[in-house]
Amino acid sequence: MDGMTLLKPKIGPEEVRRAAQILKKYKQGKAHLESRIIDNEQFWKLRHWQQMEKNGQGGNPADPQPTSGWLVNCILSKHADAMDCYPEPTVLPREEGDRQEAGKLTRILPVVLKQNQFKRTYSDAWWYKLKSGCAAYGVFWDAGKLGGLGDISIRRMDLLNLFWEPGVRDIQDSENFFSTELMSNEQLLRMYPQLAGKLGGGSLTVSRFLYDDTVDTSDKSLVVDWYYHTAEGGRKVLQYCKFVGDTVLYATENDCAVPTEQRMTGVGEDGTPILEEVPVGLPVCQRGWYDHGKYPFVFDVLFPEEGTPCGYGYIDLCKSPQKQIDLMNQAILKNTLAAATPRFFIRADGAVNENEYADWTKPFVHTNGNLGSDSIAPIHTAGLDSVYVAILQSKIAEMKETAGNRDVANGGTASGVTAATAIAALQEAGGKLSRNMIDDGYEAFSDVVTLCIELIRQFYSLPRQFRILGDKFESYDNTGLQPVAMSDGVEVSYRVPVFDLEISAQQENPYKTMEYNQFALQLFQMGFFREDMAPQALRCLELMDFKNKDMVMNMIHSGQTQEREIERLRRQLLQAAAVVDEAKGTKLAQQLAQEFAAGQTQPAGGSWQKEKVNAMERTRQGARQAVRPR
Repeated sequence: MDGMTLLKPKIGPEEVRRAAQILKKYKQGKAHLESRIIDNEQFWKLRHWQQMEKNGQGGNPADPQPTSGWLVNCILSKHADAMDCYPEPTVLPREEGDRQEAGKLTRILPVVLKQNQFKRTYSDAWWYKLKSGCAAYGVFWDAGKLGGLGDISIRRMDLLNLFWEPGVRDIQDSENFFSTELMSNEQLLRMYPQLAGKLGGGSLTVSRFLYDDTVDTSDKSLVVDWYYHTAEGGRKVLQYCKFVGDTVLYATENDCAVPTEQRMTGVGEDGTPILEEVPVGLPVCQRGWYDHGKYPFVFDVLFPEEGTPCGYGYIDLCKSPQKQIDLMNQAILKNTLAAATPRFFIRADGAVNENEYADWTKPFVHTNGNLGSDSIAPIHTAGLDSVYVAILQSKIAEMKETAGNRDVANGGTASGVTAATAIAALQEAGGKLSRNMIDDGYEAFSDVVTLCIELIRQFYSLPRQFRILGDKFESYDNTGLQPVAMSDGVEVSYRVPVFDLEISAQQENPYKTMEYNQFALQLFQMGFFREDMAPQALRCLELMDFKNKDMVMNMIHSGQTQEREIERLRRQLLQAAAVVDEAKGTKLAQQLAQEFAAGQTQPAGGSWQKEKVNAMERTRQGARQAVRPR
């Protein structure tokens, strides 16, 4: 072809088939995990009798199958604790020159999370984590957001659709990582017309939950996102491939076009700018899918296990006592029904009309012949001993202790404890398990925010507007996150701004709200908002840590600035009064000085502020009278 050789794509059908074989191997390695996750979901839906019957533990199918919610109550309590401590990121610089950039990121990251409805994602992830022991987040760049401008997308992932190398503890150590999704064939054909005639009949399948609805997947195909690493110039590069069956939809290693952008290189004779396509950066095949080079997934583990990036959850921990509780409930209920339901022995040759005898609404029962004492006799059922009820209660107590879901942690009180401080101390001690669990979750949240910062560094090339703290707006782009040149006079090196994250809880529960309100009143009573006490108050606040600390410090700064402006006006007014005294022979300056001194010695509070206003008003009136022509 005119001396040009058509290059074969590096990722083609053969490479995709090899990746599909790796995916099957990974799926076989996590078969036990998938079975456990599906079983746990049935326990969460109170459908565990079906699972118990499969294992021969359900008893007679005609027996009652009571389902108590002790295990569900445990998960509800833990989820409430997690959402009470919804995290909030604070970005800390590692270099003095990055302090301003860290402050900007601290302000805009909560906006990015809110635009992604992350609180709902965080809640869904905690439900999954408590049930199955691990939640997975996906942090991606969605080029279709904001009308094509693109933005960060954070999603909660289903572990049944994720696959990694068996035996690794950290997914970043896996040789390959796969994320799968079932999509309708019509949607795929609209997005990728090259799939016409190639959909259906694939050998890859994924496990699914036991849905209540009938889910038809006959018109759906499995879309696979394949992530892997290559080495480029001594660095690890993240590569990406999307495929369906044997068809490659996109592969970074096949995308070797050099990216360009339009830049003005001059001005024409008529004054119009001259634009040229200028190469920018490396092609995608060398740069990789994301610059951070990591798989864009974060695993949040509840109770860790060795040899797997996942863990086990509260259902795995409390599944056995929940089964025993329901089996004992079943036995007690059967005994109760047997004792409460009248039953009788009737002789086969007896002359009693059984239908009339069983119908309690009929006052007469017909017989044929003489009625003997042994013709009919009641069946007596032995009463249930109280020890069995005690065993049931002990199993319930065992579950509460095992899960750390004691009554005091849910607002109940221990017997004999009535003092408010004692109850608060018990609740604080009872919540240490939840606090430890939530702190571990903050580490995963920190990893999610770190990936967000890296995507901002790579893709926020154009300024974006963010609304922060009320009606304030701030423009932000990734200029401050790019490598910074450093020179020692001989060589020039580059430093990439790197940040640390401090994660704290927003603490939005009513008790914390009351605590913050009381704290604000204490600050007011101690004179923190007095303008003349601003330097001392600011020094004290620097040593403190509480919610909205920056807002309080800004208010005090504003009051301090206002006080300085008032002091400047006082001096000008005294100077003007001195001029008037010299011209008119009055003593206005002395009077003003005395009133100013008296106003500064007033105690803190509304009376002092009112006295200052009155003194200023009297000063203005005196000045007007002094300069009035006679």
